[in-house]
Amino acid sequence: MTDYFHLDMPREELLALSSLGLAHLGDSVFEVMVRSWLCLHGRARAGDLHRATVRYVAAPAQAEMTKTLLPLLTREEADVFRRGRNTAPHSIPKAASRGEYQAATALEALFGWLYLQGRTDRLNQLFEALMAGAERAENAEGGV
Repeated sequence: MTDYFHLDMPREELLALSSLGLAHLGDSVFEVMVRSWLCLHGRARAGDLHRATVRYVAAPAQAEMTKTLLPLLTREEADVFRRGRNTAPHSIPKAASRGEYQAATALEALFGWLYLQGRTDRLNQLFEALMAGAERAENAEGGV
């Protein structure tokens, strides 16, 4: 039986996956991490959890977070990120620019790639850096 929570996909198979496939999976990985972070940090009341989650997982927010992420990436991670960013999107949400959407897709592709390798320690490390950067930006703007 496959353990979908502890994956270790071979490198050859990983390289054969499309960036959009990685981003599809990475989108859900990132959202689960945000939802967990919100619950663990008491950042929102139950009625506001969805709104708080969307604030972090929307393409503009993810694109802003990538500024924190890029200096932390290894060469291989940066290659996956770049490959995800260069993927031609089928459509772009109204709330995001093309550049924001491509940066968000790159972030999601990286998270999908790390997840499929079972590299949860690295996912956690990068996620913590992203959320710390988001909190700093939020505090600087006078947010929560």
